[in-house]
Amino acid sequence: MAGRKPGIAEVTWTRLVRLHACAVASVMLASLATGYAIAEETQYDLVIRSGRILDGSGNPWFHGDVAICGDRIAAIGRIPPQSGKREIHVPDRFVAPGFIDIHSHSDLLLLEDGSASSKIRQGVTTEVLGEGNSTAPYPGEPESSSNTGPRFRTMPDYFAALETRGTAVNVATYVGLDNIWNSAMSGSFSRPTADQMNAMKRTLEQAMQDGAYGLSSMLAMPPGSLANTDDIVELCRVVARFGGIYSTHNRHEGEGVLDAVKEAITIGEKAGVPVDIIHLKIADQKLWGRMPDVISLIENARQQGINVQAHVYPYTRGSNNLSSIIPPWVHEGGTAKMLERLRDPSLRPRIKQEIRDGLPGWYNHYTAVGGDWSRMLISAAGPYQGLTMDRVLSLRQKDPAKSNDDPLDHLFDILLDNAGSVPTVYEHHSEADMNLALRQPWCSIGSDGSALAIAGPLRRGNPHPRSFGTFPRALGVYARDRGLLSWEDAVRKMTSLNASKIGLTDRGNLRVGAYADITIFDPNRIVDRATYESPFAYAEGIDYVIVNGTVVFDDGQPTPHRPGRPLRKGK
Repeated sequence: MAGRKPGIAEVTWTRLVRLHACAVASVMLASLATGYAIAEETQYDLVIRSGRILDGSGNPWFHGDVAICGDRIAAIGRIPPQSGKREIHVPDRFVAPGFIDIHSHSDLLLLEDGSASSKIRQGVTTEVLGEGNSTAPYPGEPESSSNTGPRFRTMPDYFAALETRGTAVNVATYVGLDNIWNSAMSGSFSRPTADQMNAMKRTLEQAMQDGAYGLSSMLAMPPGSLANTDDIVELCRVVARFGGIYSTHNRHEGEGVLDAVKEAITIGEKAGVPVDIIHLKIADQKLWGRMPDVISLIENARQQGINVQAHVYPYTRGSNNLSSIIPPWVHEGGTAKMLERLRDPSLRPRIKQEIRDGLPGWYNHYTAVGGDWSRMLISAAGPYQGLTMDRVLSLRQKDPAKSNDDPLDHLFDILLDNAGSVPTVYEHHSEADMNLALRQPWCSIGSDGSALAIAGPLRRGNPHPRSFGTFPRALGVYARDRGLLSWEDAVRKMTSLNASKIGLTDRGNLRVGAYADITIFDPNRIVDRATYESPFAYAEGIDYVIVNGTVVFDDGQPTPHRPGRPLRKGK
């Protein structure tokens, strides 16, 4: 091999930043991104050695070392022996940027337990929160409620609570459209007046100034569904002024899915704001196989210069609530009013008819699964936990005290018995459609899950397995086993693609000067273990997780460190 010219990776290896001390590194890193300081003796806080580096860009992996000073990456390449205060040798392991979960529901759970166990064990280092409803702002609301838990009047109040309690993960958040809408409308289903719309824009503007990364909507149910396209365009123009993004759970994922995608594109075009479609899917068996049409809409928009993207979770079941089967008008005035209407025998015939036949523009979970109760799995704690609804109905119909032949009456009574909320997993979209969406270059990966645990107070209900397995599943099943994605592209979809969507410029890539959020995994062992029937199982194959330069998962074991930070856009 003598006389051989160095390859591209070897040239990259020579680009090392060598510092006398990490104290110097913190001052010099910004300039060192374009220039290189050379020192004969260097001591890094941590050196990761002999890994296969997946830098998050989608470029091919290469062998090398990564050195960390403080909370930043100080060098990547061939690093002299014994240069680190601690050195981790990871031959045959992939060294990747920490995974960024662009769709998480861990808002309040992180305040209960900042260890973020089910996410850290998946390699997640940053959680992006707030689908339609965010923990803040709640202007004028009490600070806590027995029904909802803590409520924060402003984004800084929530960030301060995170900092006080400490988290293992970083936290970024959208502001929810529900919050913005209710701040002016107070639960009314009326159309907003000009003054009310202006009040919404002021609340949104303050949230963006406080560090929100954009506006997120859940348009399938009220109050989000009450906002029309023009309302959202008007609000998103505020978001655009701050360089934010519009993240949307579309108005319809069933028969109206194509029109719903068109609406998202229209909002992006008219407001001049980037759009990310939440868990892109066709969740109605009557339209399975139409994903090429959905993709064509997005591709055509992108060719016209409209920045529309999407993300998915690598499962074919979604999670919602049994209350989502109840028509929208029944929800007006909040949960108490819904329960009052469900108790009214004179209203039940109308509600039943609308559930069975549907309503124009309403995404009906019941018809989406073909009225098949066996495709609804109860995930709430209680006597029906882990049972499909057909089994629940069978049990109830055998009980003389609950005898009734109409399944919808049982549905209403179950909601009445459970304060109107019964979390449920619906089997409503297809593997082929999901796979096609996942392969698109603009489609990233997000869990739509929460930071839970297999023991203690955060072992709750019978949750969707995505809370424990999303990222290892994408790597183990769809990259290694099925070859649907390359390792490089799978990691890109979890890291730099999500970072670029929301504007995180210093996370999501392994490069000198970036924050040291790093996940190290074994490509031969990476696998998800959680199932729909037994979701409380941690993934395997994640060996180390580093957040802001601190090891939070060490050779397969959690550490007590909580180096995560609230991330504020523009700050």
